[in-house]
Amino acid sequence: MEGQFDLIVIGAGPGGYVAAIKAAKLGLKTAVIENREVGGTCLNRGCIPAQAMIHASSIYREMQNSEEIGIFASEVTYDYGRILEYKEGTTRQLVQGIEQVLKANSVEIICGTGTLLPGNEVKVASEEGEELLKAKDVLLASGSRPLRIPIPGIDLPGVITSDDLFRMKEVPESLVMIGGGVISVEFATVYAALGTKVTILEAMPRLVPNMDKEISQNLKMILKKRGIEIHTAAAVQSIEQDEDGYLCHYTEKEKEQQAKGAYVLCAVGRCANTDGLLGEDMTLELAGGRVVVDEHFATSMPHVYAIGDLIGGAQLAHAASAQGVAVAERLAGKARSIDVNVIPGCVYTDPEIASAGLTEDEAKEKGNEVETGKFIMSANGRSIITKEERGFIKVVADKESHVILGAQMMCARATDMIGEFVTAITNQMTVSQLLKGMRAHPTYNEGIGEALEELEGGAIHVLPKKKR
Repeated sequence: MEGQFDLIVIGAGPGGYVAAIKAAKLGLKTAVIENREVGGTCLNRGCIPAQAMIHASSIYREMQNSEEIGIFASEVTYDYGRILEYKEGTTRQLVQGIEQVLKANSVEIICGTGTLLPGNEVKVASEEGEELLKAKDVLLASGSRPLRIPIPGIDLPGVITSDDLFRMKEVPESLVMIGGGVISVEFATVYAALGTKVTILEAMPRLVPNMDKEISQNLKMILKKRGIEIHTAAAVQSIEQDEDGYLCHYTEKEKEQQAKGAYVLCAVGRCANTDGLLGEDMTLELAGGRVVVDEHFATSMPHVYAIGDLIGGAQLAHAASAQGVAVAERLAGKARSIDVNVIPGCVYTDPEIASAGLTEDEAKEKGNEVETGKFIMSANGRSIITKEERGFIKVVADKESHVILGAQMMCARATDMIGEFVTAITNQMTVSQLLKGMRAHPTYNEGIGEALEELEGGAIHVLPKKKR
């Protein structure tokens, strides 16, 4: 039978396409169904295009401030159309690369909308019509879509999502952002650098509230320095349109306030993309709109698995990819190769932010007696050379065993360097074990060694604490 597979994956995002390739490499006949571009939100409407725009805007900002290192660039301007071309070209290149890898591994790419039916049949609807496929196992990886908060005015034409913002052909004169999470702060750095007046309204007491408090505090100071207006503990009540923009009505410290922008970005999170995923009379156990899975990513339906933004937990591309690998290995009878529980969190602001494991507060809440080592990156040679702003590396370790429990970083290349701590936490390494490796000079990476040294008796490039 032509439509018979070992595994059918619905969704070709970072979880789905990785799972499909891994399954094929392990000998499973695999198909992946996608109704848009391969790569999903991350590659086409998320982290990759955002990264491209962050890179472009960062270069522009650096050129405007290059006089302090003796480089004079007069009348520096930008062409937003060319920035968009660069962003789209980057995305196209990666999409084509993924398609080639899928085909090279004999994964069948099926264009259309996949709907799960009883007996592990999958209906594929496309412009050409419908077809039925069947598999031993089915993996649901349809991802998520931007969430809109239910307030008056949320459906006005100038109230946009991150998807809409990527499609804009001009830089907005002003932009009000509802939400102070990762999406907002990344876009804020991009558009503020390009000249947009940016206002952030965050309902929680601080920005990126799921991260270390010190990171939130430092980030707020840096963004304010760049002209971004920030209001925390600010609950948006409604949005209205006037003759030249949009008004966001919100309460802050029990006072009614308003913020005005040419557009309003709703960036309050994402919801699972389950529309059309299940056929009639098909049910999956859900919790909070997300598919419930066990430790093996199995759903309440036999031989049906789910990963990524469909399920609870971190909505991150690399988390979905790791989960996809875990499912493929299980179906092929292989031991799991990746610890899916230690997930690095990354924010691509300038400076970058990254974390892994537990924060100091989280560790204490779990009953751990901890100690912390912190190194301020203003004493790091490479940071001084590149004129980096405020930054630090903080390590959290168990006080008795010295096993590393977590790390938080806010500095240049933080998103690259956090991998060292992911490896350490996953393997329950101690501070002394991680210190054994020599670090090159001058590098940002030396800051990790200094933070670890602080736990072992004192960082080299830090003045000793005064004795009382």
